[in-house]
Amino acid sequence: MSAETEALNDQIKQSVALLRRHLNWDVAQARLAELNNRAEDPDLWNDSDAAQKLMRERTLLAGQVEGVQKLETSVQDACELVELAEAEGDAEIVAEATAALKALAEEAKRRETESLLSGEADSNDCYLEVNAGAGGTEAQDWAQMMLRMYTRWAEAHGYKVTLMESSEGEQAGLKSATILVSGPNAYGWLKTEAGVHRLVRISPFDAAARRQTSFASVWVYPVIDDSIEIEVNDSDLKVDTFRASGAGGQHVNKTDSAIRITHMPTGIVVACQTDRSQHRNRATAMQMLRARLYEAELQKREAAAAATEAAKTDIGWGHQIRSYVLAPYQMVKDLRTNVETGNPSAVLDGDLDAFMAAALAARVGATRSEASANAQ
Repeated sequence: MSAETEALNDQIKQSVALLRRHLNWDVAQARLAELNNRAEDPDLWNDSDAAQKLMRERTLLAGQVEGVQKLETSVQDACELVELAEAEGDAEIVAEATAALKALAEEAKRRETESLLSGEADSNDCYLEVNAGAGGTEAQDWAQMMLRMYTRWAEAHGYKVTLMESSEGEQAGLKSATILVSGPNAYGWLKTEAGVHRLVRISPFDAAARRQTSFASVWVYPVIDDSIEIEVNDSDLKVDTFRASGAGGQHVNKTDSAIRITHMPTGIVVACQTDRSQHRNRATAMQMLRARLYEAELQKREAAAAATEAAKTDIGWGHQIRSYVLAPYQMVKDLRTNVETGNPSAVLDGDLDAFMAAALAARVGATRSEASANAQ
């Protein structure tokens, strides 16, 4: 094989070896076999909560194990095809097989990064909250653009998106919005997006077409189940009702069914307006509040807590994690990792994987170095 295909093959094999080590391969296979046997037990669903927990673990582990097996098979097939095509002098087939290896190398890299999502709540669904910051109507329009960006990213990765609450701006855009993102590792990926995001562009709301800077913040917190106990005292809560926003006409909401809950000790505010029933909206809002409190506790356990809180202190200059520049030049740059791209249109359409992966890349590098040291 050529030097290029040899290098790609070696890169993929190294990633697969790290994936196997991370999974503790023999233990993972034994556990998957055990879960498969238990899933066939007709009495499993007598306890629906336990059954759902088992099925979630089974689905996650099966995806990890089968993903590694598929990588190994695909790489072997591609390498055999390259060797056969080279022997026959078929340059077109060699190019196709090499392109397939490059795609497999990207997938292996993504799976390697994803294997680091082993935090306490990384595999959970999550709530993602966007808030407009400094900049008035400009910032509110930017908040709406960001909501679209994350919705596009989630849908492209097969996640389900549910709008939980939105507060429209006076002239355009959104003051705030919260979505529920459901799917494997939703929190693990999206938690890297928490912080302040800065937009620089020619204002569509300025008749003089001047350049404007706008800010919006993102906060992400995991969905938690009843097995995680979070104590909330009713005396610590301020509950407000309001009329849900939405389209007019005969379906307009004419009752104050939307709920906003403020947790007085922490200042955390959640809101829900997804249902016509105030009772159900309150129940959902309480779930969101418990999730926010749990996420806050997770942050306290991590060394990054101080930096995270600092990023939340002000939605404006000096606190942004990423800049999106649309004028006078085209660029998106993450100020934490220095990852950048000259294609902001793609980013605003949901192409965020490079930025998310970079937040975990240092740990991948450390794992590689440790693996190399152990091998020597």
